[in-house]
Amino acid sequence: MYRGRVWTMRQYSGYATAADTNRRYRYLLEQGQTGLSVAFDLPTQIGYDSDSPHSQGEVGKVGVPICSLEDMETLFDGIPLDQVSTSMTINATASVLLCLYIAAAKRQGVPQAKLSGTLQNDILKEYIARGTYAYPPRPSMRLVVDVFKYCAENIPRWNTISISGYHMREAGATAVQELAFTFSNAIGYVQAAVDAGLAVDDFAPRLSFFFVAQNNLLEEVAKYRAARRMWAAIMKDRFGAKDPRSMMLRFHTQTAGVTLTAQQPDNNVIRSTVQALAAILGGTQSLHVNSRDEALGLPTEESAQLSLRTQQIISHESGVADVVDPLGGSWYVENLTDQLEQKALEYIHEIDRQGGAVAAIEQGYQVREIGESAYRHQREVDAGERTVVGVNRYVSDTPPIGNLLRVDPEVARQQSDRLARLKHDRDNAQVKASLARLEEAARTNDNTVPTTLECVENYCTLGEICQVFRDVFGEQRGELAF
Repeated sequence: MYRGRVWTMRQYSGYATAADTNRRYRYLLEQGQTGLSVAFDLPTQIGYDSDSPHSQGEVGKVGVPICSLEDMETLFDGIPLDQVSTSMTINATASVLLCLYIAAAKRQGVPQAKLSGTLQNDILKEYIARGTYAYPPRPSMRLVVDVFKYCAENIPRWNTISISGYHMREAGATAVQELAFTFSNAIGYVQAAVDAGLAVDDFAPRLSFFFVAQNNLLEEVAKYRAARRMWAAIMKDRFGAKDPRSMMLRFHTQTAGVTLTAQQPDNNVIRSTVQALAAILGGTQSLHVNSRDEALGLPTEESAQLSLRTQQIISHESGVADVVDPLGGSWYVENLTDQLEQKALEYIHEIDRQGGAVAAIEQGYQVREIGESAYRHQREVDAGERTVVGVNRYVSDTPPIGNLLRVDPEVARQQSDRLARLKHDRDNAQVKASLARLEEAARTNDNTVPTTLECVENYCTLGEICQVFRDVFGEQRGELAF
């Protein structure tokens, strides 16, 4: 653990334009950040270019817009991609963004075999909690497995998925539900890959996870400890994994955005510090600490630096990184670890009974369970049975935070102009031919990643590629059948 190497300090960032975000990345790296984490805007997440009518009002707002290889090259300009690991929070369009990253690295002279990083690529939780899906669940699972296959053969240092409990917990899930629904989804991914002919030990070592760090410090530490034990048992007993790396739970943690308050925002520094400490005591491999102003807007440069300094102080001044599993042996923590594991396994058995994660999602099971938990939580807050400092107790007037980061509405026009120039200057005959080959691959059992890579290298846009998939797979609109 940290006696050999401390966790990766990976602050999630992206806003406005690729050039603006590139400047933020350079700043964070200069301040001692040890990995990059890309936040994409909503149009990019669901497969629309910035000039699409569907993108109006959302370009660059919650992340960086990436429409083409040109944007991806700008995003990482001056950042050697063989010297930094990059995490990309992207799901429905994950395979396209991976190809854009590979192509940008190639332009730098970096072969894909030298790339390291993580693709979130966890589409199942989008139908449960987050909502940035594009296609129906089953063809979306096919795209996930295509990435597994391609990376196993070509990018050995790349984490092909980050199976995420974070967003389900943010939607109102309990710690038990976070564990159970995350691992049920993971079982679904592994089974889909095995059914597609992959040997479990060929891809499982590159599976990774993403959990939240919530306010209850000891419960969170027990959750991470239970998670490690559960994953090892699932891989060994259910899937017959032999490689010890297939049984290792490697996970990223982010502090809980849902706990941040607009009222008394300085309190958020304390909340995020306690949550970060829980993640570290629980053994996270990488960490993002939320900023004090994120209940009000995107984090400013000053706030992002303070979040990074929080990690650095815990790492270098607290002493907690000197001991492996420092709370192991505590009667309370050990008992709580057992309880969380047992209750999570009960949920997993119920999802198995329903036919697995995809079938349960199609029946609305996880959504209903999370909804009931969220309702109970909010009733407790409203009734004063659960304290939120500065919101329902210890309320006081505080001056508003000044200089909040706001994205200029001109960003959308600038992006549209860039796209227009790109479409005018590129070889559109090559674009048309590449998209035709992609459609053929999507309609057959061919892996779609190589043809997607060909498309992005010929400067096909994200929206054009995703439209091919929409034409072939259909589009998931609104809720599933529940």
